[in-house]
Amino acid sequence: MEVFSYPVSLPGHEDCGTILIVYNIPPGVQGPEHPNPGKPFTARGFPRQCYLPDNAQGRKVLELLKVAWKRRLIFTVGTSSTTGETDTVVWNEIHHKTEMDRNVTGHGYPDPNYLQNVLAELAAQGVTEDCLGQQ
Repeated sequence: MEVFSYPVSLPGHEDCGTILIVYNIPPGVQGPEHPNPGKPFTARGFPRQCYLPDNAQGRKVLELLKVAWKRRLIFTVGTSSTTGETDTVVWNEIHHKTEMDRNVTGHGYPDPNYLQNVLAELAAQGVTEDCLGQQ
């Protein structure tokens, strides 16, 4: 997980810049926590880029995403809902915005409810503001 600052505003957040998150996961072998331990997994579509507004709430979400990343909660190995491929890295119920300036697929901006929704998804995975003091 790498984080960058991008001096362009997101639709709906014209008062600030953008936080760019880049996730990169290589293919590998499934561990005991995965569906088929010892079997190889693929990692299609990496690196994946995601966007947050660079404001107070966006930075809070970023810090919580860092906790979720360290806990290996953002991705898992499973079956892709888009391709049907098995034994591949897939998102794990914590939604990310992968498009900056269009929201045709629901994965872009503007989306006035996104930050609150992702905070709820993080909390459902046990990642809350209480975790930030414990890093």
